[in-house]
Amino acid sequence: MASALIALGGNVGNVRATFVQATAEICRRADAMLVARSADYVTPPWGEEQQPPFVNACIAIETDTAPQALLAILHEVERMFGRDRARETRWGPRTLDLDLIAYDDLTLDTPDLTLPHPRLFERGFVLVPLAEIVPDRRIAGRRVGEAVTHVSCDGIRPLPSAE
Repeated sequence: MASALIALGGNVGNVRATFVQATAEICRRADAMLVARSADYVTPPWGEEQQPPFVNACIAIETDTAPQALLAILHEVERMFGRDRARETRWGPRTLDLDLIAYDDLTLDTPDLTLPHPRLFERGFVLVPLAEIVPDRRIAGRRVGEAVTHVSCDGIRPLPSAE
């Protein structure tokens, strides 16, 4: 089984409920086991700043699904929740954004998929929840818990439990 790290984000609709449903759907479609899930974090918009704040989280799963097939599943799940990548504004509002951050220690650079995620170490909204669940995981030779100390975490705060 491979260990995959997935970032979840969104700022349209009931994002926290979407995360719960999307996580279950990812695990079902990828025949995966959920290993860990971070808290939900409210984060300032990134890129296009004139929009509502985002909610972000990360999950760790174990799966035998190959990375390209897993990415296809993530895109299918996004579409289930109303995302239309062809018609959206880059870094704009969205119901659900799913990014494959890492897949074991695989390094991959294809037109459709780069692993680890090429902007991982620039994004506090990914590193903060990731450091919560896998602080000692090394990605591209860097420990996640250490990498988070080198990015801005301004405005990122955990949300109370949704229970």
